[in-house]
Amino acid sequence: MQPPDKTDPRSGTLVEIHKTYDKRIVIFYPTIGILLLIVAIGFAYQQLFKTNEYAESEKIQSLRRILTPGPRGNIYDREGRLLVGNLARYAVTINLDELRAEFRRAYLITRRNYREADDKNIPSSRQLWIIARYAVMQRYLDRINEITGRDEAVNATRFQRHFNQQLLIPYTLIDDLTPGEYARLAEQLPVNSPLRLTASSIRYYPHGSAAAHVLGYIRSSDDLDAEGFPGENLTTFKMRGTTGRDGLELRFNEHLQGKPGYTIYRVDPAGYRIEPPLEHQRAVQGQSIVTSLDIDLQKVAETQLGDIDNDGYRGAVVALDVPTGEVLALASNPGYNPNDFFPRLSQETVDKMNTQRAWFNLAIAGGYQPGSTFKIIDAIAGFRHNVLKPDTEYYCDGILRVGNRNFVCNNHSMRGEMSFRDAIAKSCNIFFYRESLVLGAQPIADEARRFGLDQRTGIELPSEGKGNIPDPIQRRARGLPWTGGDTVTLAIGQSEITVTPLEMAGFAASVARNETRTTPTILHDPNRTRQRTEPIGLTPEQRHALVDAMRETMKTGSGRMLTNPRFKALNLGYLDIAGKTGTAQREVWVDGKRGIINLAWFIGFAPAENPSIAIAVVLEGNIPGEELGGGAKAAPIAGYVLKKYFEKHPDQIPAQPEM
Repeated sequence: MQPPDKTDPRSGTLVEIHKTYDKRIVIFYPTIGILLLIVAIGFAYQQLFKTNEYAESEKIQSLRRILTPGPRGNIYDREGRLLVGNLARYAVTINLDELRAEFRRAYLITRRNYREADDKNIPSSRQLWIIARYAVMQRYLDRINEITGRDEAVNATRFQRHFNQQLLIPYTLIDDLTPGEYARLAEQLPVNSPLRLTASSIRYYPHGSAAAHVLGYIRSSDDLDAEGFPGENLTTFKMRGTTGRDGLELRFNEHLQGKPGYTIYRVDPAGYRIEPPLEHQRAVQGQSIVTSLDIDLQKVAETQLGDIDNDGYRGAVVALDVPTGEVLALASNPGYNPNDFFPRLSQETVDKMNTQRAWFNLAIAGGYQPGSTFKIIDAIAGFRHNVLKPDTEYYCDGILRVGNRNFVCNNHSMRGEMSFRDAIAKSCNIFFYRESLVLGAQPIADEARRFGLDQRTGIELPSEGKGNIPDPIQRRARGLPWTGGDTVTLAIGQSEITVTPLEMAGFAASVARNETRTTPTILHDPNRTRQRTEPIGLTPEQRHALVDAMRETMKTGSGRMLTNPRFKALNLGYLDIAGKTGTAQREVWVDGKRGIINLAWFIGFAPAENPSIAIAVVLEGNIPGEELGGGAKAAPIAGYVLKKYFEKHPDQIPAQPEM
C-alpha cells in the first residue's frame, strides 16, 4: 500500500515538506560568514583601537582654550627712572555663562508678552533671543549707571558679535572706570553678582611726549603667540593684546612682550563654560629695558625746541656720551604724546600729527645740509693732505669768483688775511673756498665717508636714514659734470650733501675722541667699555690747532653767546667747550612756489680736553626766507643741554686756573 502524497491536495495534508539540505544555498554560506566576520572585526576595531581617537574628538568638541596677553615689560632711563610702564585700567565685565537662566526667563517673558498683545508681527525665535539677551544686559548696565551716575547703553551690535564669537570671554560693559567709580561699585555690587570688577594694564608714558620718537607707541593686536601651550588643537579664544608700532616698542617688541597665559574650560552643548577650569597658567610680564637716555637732558632739549604751534622749532637735538656712544638725549620736534593712543587715537589728533609730520623722527632720519659745521671735515682733509697747516692764511675780501659765479662770505665784518683759527671761529667761507680749490672735492668727500657720514649708524631704532656725500666720481658716472662751484659749495656743507643729526652727533663724538667712528646705542650698560676706532690721523700740532679753533668759536666766534656773561640764562664761561656753528639752506616748495628754508646748526663737545658729552642741534626755519643762525638759535639750545648735564656731573667740569 502506497503512503499518501503529502503534496497532493487529495491527501488532506496542507503543509509542504522541503528537504533540509539544498545544494543551491550552500554557496552563500561562506560569503555571509565573511561579511559577519568583517562586521565583527570592524566593531572590535572601533571599540578597541579607535577609542583614543573618539576620546580626542570628544575632547575637541567639549573643551575650549582662552589665551590672555601678558603685561609688557617696562622701559627705564639710565638712572632707573620709569619711561614706559603699565597703568591699571578699571573695567566692569560680566560672565555670560552665569546669565543662561536669566536669558531663558527673559526669552519666555518676551515671547509671552508678544502673544498676549496679539501682535501679528511676532519676531522669530532667534530675534526673540537677541531681544531677551539685550534686555538682560541693559538691566545690569542700568544698575552700574545708577551707582556711578553714568548714562551708558549696551552696544547691541558689539554685544551680539561677542555672544556669537566669544561666549567664553567676559563681556566688557565699561572699560574706563575712574578709581572713584571702581570704589563705589566694589562697595555696592552684590558678592554673588555676575558683574566683575577687573583691573587690566594699559601702556603708560609718565613723561608724556618726552622721548616719544625713541620710545614709540603700541597698538591693539590679536596675534598672541601660543606656541608651546597645551591644547593647540582646541577651539581657542584670544583676548586682545598689544604690539609695538614704532621706536623701542617696535624694535624690542618680542623682548618687551609678555608671555601669554591660558585657561582650558569644559563647555556644555550650548557652549557655556563649566567651572572650575581644567587647566590654568598665569600670564607673565615681559622683560624690561634700560635705555641710555637721561630724561632730564631729554626734557631740556624738548623744552628748548618748543611747541611747534607756539613759535617752536622744527628740528632735532642729539647728545651722546663721548667714551661709549650711549645716547643721552634724542629729541625730534614736532612730536606726539603716546598716551593719546589710549583708549583710542582721535581723528583730530591723527589729522594734527599728519599735518605737522609729527610721526617722522628727524633726529635719525632727517636729511639736512650741514652748512659750516662741515668745515671741520674740510679742515681735517686739508691737514691730512698737507694742503692746510695750523698757520695757513688765506685772503678774504668777502667775495670769490669761481667760473662765472660769485661766492660770498657770510661774515661781512672780517676782511684781510684770515688765519685757520679765525676762519673756524668766525666761520669764514672764503678761507675754505680757496682751500678746497687747492685740495679738490674728492679728498673732502672721502674724508666725510671715513667718518661714516654716508652710512646708517646702526642705532637700535627703526627707520634710520643716512646721509648723502656727493663727489666728482659719482657725478661723472651719471654723465654729469663737476665744476669748481660744486667743490666750494661742498666745502661749506651745501649743495647735494645731506647728513642726519645723529650722524653729526656721532661725528662730534668721534672728533672729541680723535677717532673716525662712533657707534651710537640707545641701551645703557654701566660696564660698557670705551669705543676705540681708527684714529683721525692728525699730528699733535694739527689736532691742537683744530680743537683750539673750535674753542675760539665759543669764546669770541659765532658760538660766543653760550659763554658771554651778558647772556645770564647760560653764561657757560666756566665750561671749556669746543664747538662749530653752521647755517645752511634747503629748497622747498609751498603751494607750488619755490622757497628757501634756512637751517641753523651747532655741533660740539665738552670739556674740550677729556670730553664727556657731544651734541648736535639742527633747526628748520618755520617760514621760507626766515633768517636762522647757528650761533643765535641752535647754539643756545645746545647750551641749555650742556648746562643741565654739568649740573648733574660737576666733577667733570675742569678746574679753573688760579688768577
